[in-house]
Amino acid sequence: MKYFLYARKSTDVEDKQVLSIEAQLSELRALVRQEKLEVAQEFIEKKSAKMPGRPIFNEMMARIQKGEAQGIVCWKIDRLARNPVDGGQIQWLLQNSTIQHIQTHDRAYYPADNVLMMSVEFGMANQYIRDLSENTKRGLRQKARQGIYPSTAPLGYLNNPRTKTIVVDRKKSPIICKAFEMYAENKYRLEDIANFLHQNGISTRATRRWSSDGGRAHSKDQMTWMLSNPFYYGHFKYSGEMYEGKHTPLIDKKLFDRVQEVLKLRGKKKALKNSPQAFCGLLSCDTCNSSITAEKQKGHIYYRCTRKKGICTEPYVREEALDFQLSELLARFVLPPEWAAELNRLVDKDEKETTQIAAESVEVMRSKIAVLDGKIARLIDLFVEQDIERGEYLERKHALMGEKRSLQEQSLLLERDAAAWLEPMREWINEAQALGEIAQSQNYPSKKSSLQKVFGSNLTLHAREARGTAQNQWLYLAQAKTDFPKMGLVSCMVRRAGFEPA
Repeated sequence: MKYFLYARKSTDVEDKQVLSIEAQLSELRALVRQEKLEVAQEFIEKKSAKMPGRPIFNEMMARIQKGEAQGIVCWKIDRLARNPVDGGQIQWLLQNSTIQHIQTHDRAYYPADNVLMMSVEFGMANQYIRDLSENTKRGLRQKARQGIYPSTAPLGYLNNPRTKTIVVDRKKSPIICKAFEMYAENKYRLEDIANFLHQNGISTRATRRWSSDGGRAHSKDQMTWMLSNPFYYGHFKYSGEMYEGKHTPLIDKKLFDRVQEVLKLRGKKKALKNSPQAFCGLLSCDTCNSSITAEKQKGHIYYRCTRKKGICTEPYVREEALDFQLSELLARFVLPPEWAAELNRLVDKDEKETTQIAAESVEVMRSKIAVLDGKIARLIDLFVEQDIERGEYLERKHALMGEKRSLQEQSLLLERDAAAWLEPMREWINEAQALGEIAQSQNYPSKKSSLQKVFGSNLTLHAREARGTAQNQWLYLAQAKTDFPKMGLVSCMVRRAGFEPA
């Protein structure tokens, strides 16, 4: 049997404690030699597994399905997947014996194993990422509620690393106050304010956009940001919500309001919706792989290659034509209402069955724990009666306590997360249903977001035509709609056991 060796290291914060790529490879190669496994190829990937669409992982899975290997060697199962889509694919291929063996540093997985335990492990990996992100956000929100600005100090202030607070910069704060007073007089332009700050030692720095020393005068946009920042009169915005800060204000609210009136009189509100940048960052040039930019000509918005990698002959395309093509692409992946209803029914069914199986498994584990408690009690009696030596007693007790702890942890996981993987599936069903309405709308930001979910970074522009390869779950949906236009989705995705993620 042939194996693929897979090593992955994410750049995400939550993966800081995970073995490096080099360490993983060293350990796994030693494991391969120890177990006498035949490795056909090593796959190395430096990308987070929290979202589907890893190119190297997808290549490996495609080659496994072609029969080039029947097993996988990896450090831990969460190296393979931390999202329900990729995790479901691994489970499915293992169940139908396309994958016959997964070997990690501490255990092995086979087709005959209890799929529920693997579901729990993948679910825990996915939940870990979600919890970490949410805990970080929660901590920042709590900090904001306490009146502490959870970000970099604005001009005129300093971040105090010792107290983790923001304090007044005694040298630069009087200059900032003077800048507000000058602009409130409605005699100075934003450029004048920037030059005033520059002349008094408050400038940009090439390596840090909002730094307050060295470099050139700040831009007009930076001055607008500073002059409209409520932080200077004692409040601050975080995640769209206004908070009362504990920091020392530099100006009063009355001066701030006068400045806002001047800004309003002098400035023109920019249209955000359907701006020339509406679809920028979404596509790349199919010819030279440069990014696609937008510009306005004769009242119309055109998209073209940036030509950052040299001469490119790709022509311009009008926004209306591009929008039509992108809407057509999205429409291919709309989940039919009857399919959505059936999938939701199956998800509910699987949730009920999974919960029941988990409850039964927990009961079995509790029985085993009770047996272990009995063994420990009898062992203590033997030691008290001096029927066994202390060394043997401690060794046996340690083994029994370790076994008991493992069962307790497994029981806790089952009770808490047995059906956790089903919730992302429900979210996907809702998203797939909503694509039709989004495709028909003129809400470009929502359309762009949906296109990124479906295609990732795989959208290109070629000869004024948008094209792309959808990510696996969306690709399977489109294929099913083509292959089974008059049949239910169940026939191509479900076995007797219930819903199985493809």
